[in-house]
Amino acid sequence: MKSIELCTGAGGLAMGCAKAGFHHLALVELSKHSCHTIRENQRLGIALLDDWHIHNMDVTDFDYSTISEEIDLLAGGPPCQPFSIGGRHGAFLDKRDMFPQFFRAVRALRPKAFLIENVRGLLRRNFQKFFEYIILQLTHPEAQPKPDEFWADHLARLERHHNSGKSDDLEYHVTFRLLNAADYGVPQKRERVFIVGFRSDLKANWSFPEPTHTNQALIWHKWITGEYWERHSISSKERPQMSAKLRSRLQRTGANLLGSMSAPWCTVRDAIADLPPPENTDMASHIPNHIYIPGARSYPGHTGSPLDEPAKTLKAGVHGVPGGENMLALPDGQVRYFTVREAARLQTFPDDYYFPCAWGESMRQIGNAVPVTLAYLIASSIRSHLRKVCHGDTLRGELYKN
Repeated sequence: MKSIELCTGAGGLAMGCAKAGFHHLALVELSKHSCHTIRENQRLGIALLDDWHIHNMDVTDFDYSTISEEIDLLAGGPPCQPFSIGGRHGAFLDKRDMFPQFFRAVRALRPKAFLIENVRGLLRRNFQKFFEYIILQLTHPEAQPKPDEFWADHLARLERHHNSGKSDDLEYHVTFRLLNAADYGVPQKRERVFIVGFRSDLKANWSFPEPTHTNQALIWHKWITGEYWERHSISSKERPQMSAKLRSRLQRTGANLLGSMSAPWCTVRDAIADLPPPENTDMASHIPNHIYIPGARSYPGHTGSPLDEPAKTLKAGVHGVPGGENMLALPDGQVRYFTVREAARLQTFPDDYYFPCAWGESMRQIGNAVPVTLAYLIASSIRSHLRKVCHGDTLRGELYKN
C-alpha cells in the first residue's frame, strides 16, 4: 500500500508505517538535521529506509501534483509546539500550526485513510473549539475557509454544513483517542492524541487497537509474584521497599490485579538492562550513540525517570532539552542523562538506527518522534482494515459483473 508522510522528523512514525507494510512515495521534512539522520541511515543500509524519498523542504511548498498514484495512507505529525503544555500555547495564532497544510494534502491526495499524531495539549479545554474545528475540517476537507475568514467563522459554517446531512464528494469518518504509549509495550509514559480518518465511500468501521499492557500487571509482577525482580536477577536484599500507599492500594484491589491477563508495563530497566553503563567507556564505546554525558543534576520538578518504571515522556523542549525528562534516576539516588542510544530504545527505535548529530539535536529528534512500536500497531490496524474494506469492494464488483 502506498503512503505519503508529512513532518517526518527523525522517522519514528514513518518506520512504524513502513514495518506495517506501507510504501512511502514521499516524505517531507523541514529540518535539515532530521533529514541528515534519515539519509545517514539510508547510507548505512537500513533496509526499511531503502526506497524512502525524503524531501528537505517546507511542507507548504510541496507540490502534490507530482504524486500520480492513488494514496492509501497520508500520515504525519504536524508541529506540536502550538498545542504543547511545555510550549507557547499559540494554537491557531502560532505560525508553526501546520494543520492547514495537512488539510491541503487531504484535498489534493484524497487518501483512503489518514493518520495524525499530536500532543495531548491539543485536548486542553482552552483549545476545545479549535480541536472541534480540526476534526470538522478533516471530515469535510473541501469545505475550505473563505479568503480572510477567521477560523471561528469557518467553524460555524462547518457546523451548519455537517448538521445539514448533505454528502460531500470528499468526506471522511474521523475518530481520535488519547493513547498512552506504555499501554502498548513502549517503556515510556507518553500520552499523545492520534486522529484517524477513513474516506467515507469505503464505509469503514474502524476503532483503535485495545491496550496490551497495564500498570496493574507490572505491580503484580513486582510485588505479588516477584517475577519482575527475578527476571532482572535482583536479589531480595537489593529490591526497593513497597510504599505504604501502594501496600494500602494492594490490600484494596489485589484481587482485581490477579484477574489481569494483560502484559506488564515495560520499564526503563527492561529497555536498557543489557547496555553497559556509559561511564565505562571500555565497555560502552563499541555501541553507537551510547556516550556518557556529564552534568546531570536533580532539582524540584526535574527528578528523572525511575529505573523500574516506564520513563517519563521524553521531550524536545522549546528552549533546549529539559534535564528532568531526559535523565535516569538510579535506585541509589544518583541521576545521569540518558545516552542517545538509551533514549532511542525508550522510543523503540531499532539498535541499528543511528543518530549522527550531537546529543542535544539527537535528543530533540528522539523527543519529537512517535514510538516506532506504537506507530506500527496503529498503522497495522489501519492497513488491515483497508485491505478488508477494499477487498470487499472488489468482491462485490466481481459478483455484480457475474
